[in-house]
Amino acid sequence: MSSRFKLFSDPVHGFISVPRGLILRLIETPTFQRLRRIRQLGLGFLVFPGAVHTRFEHALGAMALMQEALMTLREKGTVMATDEVEGALTAALLHDVGHGPFSHTLEEELLPPAPDGTVHHHERMSRALMARLNDRLDGALDTALAIFDGHYDRTFFHTLIASQLDMDRLDYLRRDSFYTGVAEGVVGVERILKTMRVHPAHGGPQARIVIEAKGAYAIENYILSRRLMYWQVYRHKTVVAADHLLRAAFARARMVWTASDPALAATAPCLTFFLTSGVTAADVDRPDVLDHFVALDDTDVLYSLKRWAEARDPLLADLARRFLNRDLPRTTFLPAAPSPETIAAWQARVAQWLVAEGLSSVARAEANTAYVLATGVARNDAYRLGGDVIAILERDGRLRELSEAQDVTAVSAMAGVVEKPYVCFPKAVALPLVGTA
Repeated sequence: MSSRFKLFSDPVHGFISVPRGLILRLIETPTFQRLRRIRQLGLGFLVFPGAVHTRFEHALGAMALMQEALMTLREKGTVMATDEVEGALTAALLHDVGHGPFSHTLEEELLPPAPDGTVHHHERMSRALMARLNDRLDGALDTALAIFDGHYDRTFFHTLIASQLDMDRLDYLRRDSFYTGVAEGVVGVERILKTMRVHPAHGGPQARIVIEAKGAYAIENYILSRRLMYWQVYRHKTVVAADHLLRAAFARARMVWTASDPALAATAPCLTFFLTSGVTAADVDRPDVLDHFVALDDTDVLYSLKRWAEARDPLLADLARRFLNRDLPRTTFLPAAPSPETIAAWQARVAQWLVAEGLSSVARAEANTAYVLATGVARNDAYRLGGDVIAILERDGRLRELSEAQDVTAVSAMAGVVEKPYVCFPKAVALPLVGTA
């Protein structure tokens, strides 16, 4: 007799038991297997050499944590139907199936903003791919889609999928900490899961996920870990530089595209579609967009960059070579956003450098600075007050928002959005930067 589960060995969570049936069938689909070829941390491997883990193991990990969370909630008196459990596991498994190459880095480069201003986010692609799988499986994902969308009447299931304390965040913090070696990201996941409960326990439409008072310190540490991981890993200045360089290469390739250039003509076919067809964020549900998207992964981008390094356009060739050889620009955090006059001065210096390096004509130099000089703001919101706040169930039976809970004093200091302006520019150019970090 075969086992009811298939085991996957995971270095972060140990053995993961995957139920045979729908869940295993979904894992075996090409749509899900593609996640083996999508790096979880995007370009983080250029800073942390061990960060080559993929969205595949993260998705398995999120599903495994969902299993543990549901088991705990059941043990504490919340009754769940079999289809609800399967739906929650499915939603956790497929929540990131819509990620493109290098995860977040190229979302808007593949599907630019729609004419109405709608910006593409991977969640919309995940939803579209889940709907396609649901059609092919005769409605087997109906409950999962309702939970994913937040339309299921027992809303606590959606909280476990998408909130300030969901299975996605609990897995990626622990997993990214493990593979980067950044110890500050270590989170007490087991204690958090064991102190979860549904309140009221019957789990009706108004019930919510809460944390028992004995888990408050673990939640406080989780918020701190999230804050530290953003500045040390996700918003690391060299990762920011790499992101800008890759996006610039894509923008330039789209701008100078011509099939008469052998280097551009050799671009991976599925990537050529997104660069030349004019599709935008409004087209995410089109069958041809979905077909090309599930054929696209990190390999296609790296292959295409190797071809673009021989492009006739000197600026595109330079951008591609710099990325492949990790010759990255410099990112400097600023005490305040630069003034228009400061940016204009920077552009003048960078334009001179482009001409001197043979990367641009004099006439196009000012416009071409956009590919090698960029300003922006790095944001970190470790915990947001308002909306789907984390609730603590005190020992006297009262519910308190996390920052107001007893003995949890550091959370209020970490709440809100922290912003750091920055400038990204070629290392060979000396920009006048005052009071920078």
